[in-house]
Amino acid sequence: MTTYQVTSMQPVRAARPNGWWGMVLFVATEATLFACLIAGWFYLRFQNTAWPPPGIPEPKVTLPLVLTAVLVATSIPMAFAYAVARRGRRGLAWLSILAAFVVQCVYLGVQLHLFRADLAKFPADSHAYAASYFTLLAVDHVHVLVGILFNAWLLARLATGLTRYRLVGLGAIAFYWHAVNVITVFVTLTILSAAL
Repeated sequence: MTTYQVTSMQPVRAARPNGWWGMVLFVATEATLFACLIAGWFYLRFQNTAWPPPGIPEPKVTLPLVLTAVLVATSIPMAFAYAVARRGRRGLAWLSILAAFVVQCVYLGVQLHLFRADLAKFPADSHAYAASYFTLLAVDHVHVLVGILFNAWLLARLATGLTRYRLVGLGAIAFYWHAVNVITVFVTLTILSAAL
């Protein structure tokens, strides 16, 4: 048999891999969590005459929008990494993931600095607004951290080679980042709605 005959006899996969479906289910549960948190935010907002209450500064608009745009932009190198990895270009995929990883780490570092600064201005237990504000941000930041850990795992694994298993992992993690970026847009817009 020639090489062509052997490869053509391999079954063509009709469905997505189980790892991808596992990530879809995980993202669906996380989207539900954020939908509940955002619904709680708006419920509390419409139950209070002042949102944010007096003494708590309105959220800044420009920096959160810029930071969110920077994070959303990391979907591009993640999608590119998956596309080139499917063609067997492990080195290029690794560099693309590294670029996204660095930007994501910087994003999270800046966001954690801003989070601490906000905690110094008003404690999380001072009002329903503060509790909702810090809960939304903290849960979003944890999801970004989880994605960063996923990328660190990918970088370590792809440094030693590209396998079908790692390619499935890369596809699932790229999907996770797309979902986290969309969720972060909704979280940012929800928080900035208090400035309107």
